[in-house]
Amino acid sequence: MVTAVPVRRGRNPAELAAGCAVLAVLGGLLAFAVIDKGHRQESGYRLAASFAHIDGLSVGSDVRLAGVTVGQVVDEQVDPASFKAHVTFTVRPDIRLPTDSAAIITSDSLLGGKYVALSPGGNDAMLHPGATLTDTQGSISLEQLLSRFIFSVTDSMTRANQQRANQGQAPAAPAGDQP
Repeated sequence: MVTAVPVRRGRNPAELAAGCAVLAVLGGLLAFAVIDKGHRQESGYRLAASFAHIDGLSVGSDVRLAGVTVGQVVDEQVDPASFKAHVTFTVRPDIRLPTDSAAIITSDSLLGGKYVALSPGGNDAMLHPGATLTDTQGSISLEQLLSRFIFSVTDSMTRANQQRANQGQAPAAPAGDQP
């Protein structure tokens, strides 16, 4: 009985060249992505602002005016004298802001990232490139809001119980303990 042994063909040089070309293109795209990642193209002029807290804000975060992105955060540093966060950001060149404008760090959503919201003032004089906004409001974290709420509720309950005790009444039971 004779069995047929498959004959192994050699690789086609065109297939090999195509495979090498695909790998070269992928390598080039990967290199471009890594190299270009740190080089954001800056358009516009730079402004600065100091905040007590910038929790969640990072370099590359948006700067928005009336909900429209007009720039981005380019630098964050801590001022060693005041211990405040000094944020530098860009604003598009066609946006001119009054000198009494405010910068507010706010959230996209409860779980979203932070951005700098600009609130223009009413002054006739305009900010020049490199100026520092003095009217700022730092970020408020969800943890801070929850702790304030819990503290105010427990403080109110404690005061109510103390008033009842002073009047000779039994302290109020928590809501879940009543029959």
